[in-house]
Amino acid sequence: MNKKSSGVSPDLPAAAVEGSTQYSAPPAQTGGGRKITRRQFLTRGAATILGAGLLTSGYAWKGEPNWLDITRLELSFKDLPSAFAGTRLVHFSDVHLGFNKDVHDLKRLAGHIREAQPDIICFTGDIVDSYAEDLTESVPVLAGLSAPLGKYAILGNHDYKNTELLTRLLNEAGFRVLRNQSYLVKQGGASIAVTGLDDMLHGKPDPRAALKDVPEGMFTLLMMHEPDYADTVEAYPFHLQLSGHSHGGQIRLPFVGAAYTPYGSNKYISGLYYTDKKRMPVYVNRGFGETYMPLRFMCRPELTIFTLRRA
Repeated sequence: MNKKSSGVSPDLPAAAVEGSTQYSAPPAQTGGGRKITRRQFLTRGAATILGAGLLTSGYAWKGEPNWLDITRLELSFKDLPSAFAGTRLVHFSDVHLGFNKDVHDLKRLAGHIREAQPDIICFTGDIVDSYAEDLTESVPVLAGLSAPLGKYAILGNHDYKNTELLTRLLNEAGFRVLRNQSYLVKQGGASIAVTGLDDMLHGKPDPRAALKDVPEGMFTLLMMHEPDYADTVEAYPFHLQLSGHSHGGQIRLPFVGAAYTPYGSNKYISGLYYTDKKRMPVYVNRGFGETYMPLRFMCRPELTIFTLRRA
């Protein structure tokens, strides 16, 4: 497995430098230097802390949420058919339209997805933050994405206020919404299965029902919004799980990591993991949008590009 990460910088104003000025340090004091008073020390210290807080909050609000991280990985599987070796799979999650992201933000993301030239596109839930209607304006943007092996989506816990409308809008955008269902993708005389489960918090995930039409031994890719559900589905014949939900914690602290993650993403939080028993790979995308707070810190939004290899 190879992993590379590239950053797409936010639009930040550049400072023009018209010239340079040489600076000479003053001669060292030999004694009797001016002493700083206690009040000056406290005032300057408070100003430094306040300034650092303002800079950090501005970065977490306007900077990092707009600074997309494009992660590239290669994963190898012995059960992957040769016809699918080299398949490029693009994974995105948790857009949360209607909160801190809108159609203009999604257009930026869509541009990067098109640049990746995906064979398969997988979206792992929470396309809106609250209301299905918030997706309406973005349908043409998602419809403009193309992938020869299909575009697939599942619902996240934020998508359950109007699942009928949301499913219809995603279908109009060309996404096949999978709810305890599998779809067989064919190429070069071979097939793989793409499976999507219902949300763990507001739906009723049923792996057995989802796999009923999948031939035994077929390479099967699972999309499940909550990553911790991997410990349940590793008992089933899935080869790879793609998830979101956690946002990577959204706020991460040095030496601590994620300050908080929602239920369903306490064990698998960000990046690539392997389940304890079966060693099934689980990838947790940090999501594109935000929820509850319009902030990110040390946890940039993510677009993941996989290349599938045959071991």
